[in-house]
Amino acid sequence: MAQVGNSGTAARGTVFAFVALAAVWGGSFLFMKVGLEGLSPAQVVLGRLTLGTVALVTIMLTTRRRWPRELRIWAHMLVVAVTFAVLPYSLFSWAEQYVPSGLASIYNATTPIMTLLLTPLLLSSERLRGRQILGIVIGLAGVAVLAEPWQLLASHALTGSLPAQLACLGATASYGFTALYMRRFLSGTGYDGITLSTVEITLGAAIAWLIAPLDARGIIHLSVPVVLAVSALGVLGTGFAYIWYNRVLRDWGPARVSTVTYLSPVVGVVLGLLLLGEPVQWSEPLGGVVIILGILASLGVFTARRRSHGGAAPGRVTNTSRGPRAERAPIAADRPEETRGRP
Repeated sequence: MAQVGNSGTAARGTVFAFVALAAVWGGSFLFMKVGLEGLSPAQVVLGRLTLGTVALVTIMLTTRRRWPRELRIWAHMLVVAVTFAVLPYSLFSWAEQYVPSGLASIYNATTPIMTLLLTPLLLSSERLRGRQILGIVIGLAGVAVLAEPWQLLASHALTGSLPAQLACLGATASYGFTALYMRRFLSGTGYDGITLSTVEITLGAAIAWLIAPLDARGIIHLSVPVVLAVSALGVLGTGFAYIWYNRVLRDWGPARVSTVTYLSPVVGVVLGLLLLGEPVQWSEPLGGVVIILGILASLGVFTARRRSHGGAAPGRVTNTSRGPRAERAPIAADRPEETRGRP
């Protein structure tokens, strides 16, 4: 009975970690929006990376994890710090001056699509499958719905919203690049996600402080909401979220933990609507649904369901005595844990 009780407690803990992860990553766009009320985009990034470093280094010391000693890993992680932290954080923070936080959270869900688009460029030995190309087409259709190009044609002007939306796409493209880069140069290092994330965020904070005299100048208006928002963004969204993510990944596996990608935009839109009073255009939920359908199509969800209902294809012999042939290593889109978007 004690084992059953412990098992139930562990299961509830994993559910809590999943819910907390979706809430914090979805709420990160709200935190950025509130932080911008008293800080510049660069100052928000600087505060986020600094507090994230404090949280992750504390975790490293508490759990007695070993820091990497190989110079090669630190060199690669320096690239990751730029493309997975400093650059996308800066782009999202700048963009949220012009677009609602909910819309930014929806754009964050395009990360798997961006990863697919970049795969042939960074992993030339791997070819996209038909379902992945279909997923790209569907996902880009969703982006087109979000961008509302008909509004641009009607106004005949380049409004602040469109460059901001392009900045959001630039951020997710940076995430996609980094997922492929890490797979190519950092797979099999023997270090867990928390360790590599600590190195990444620490280097990112160092870079942010180095360039702060150039881009983080300006008047600071601190208030309780601003301080709480940036603290939550750094300590929770850039710190403890990695503990929750690794907990869910360990207990549920990569396929189920990847569903946080689909929940985060919902959280972001709802929080923006309820707490900031942001209007929701019809194109936002529609575009978000289309993007998610594109992700699911690229992962073969619909194909798998047809096979499960219809069985093996007629005239095709299925060998059940062995697993699927290892014709190629799966590309990043086949590994949901590598294509997640991080706000």
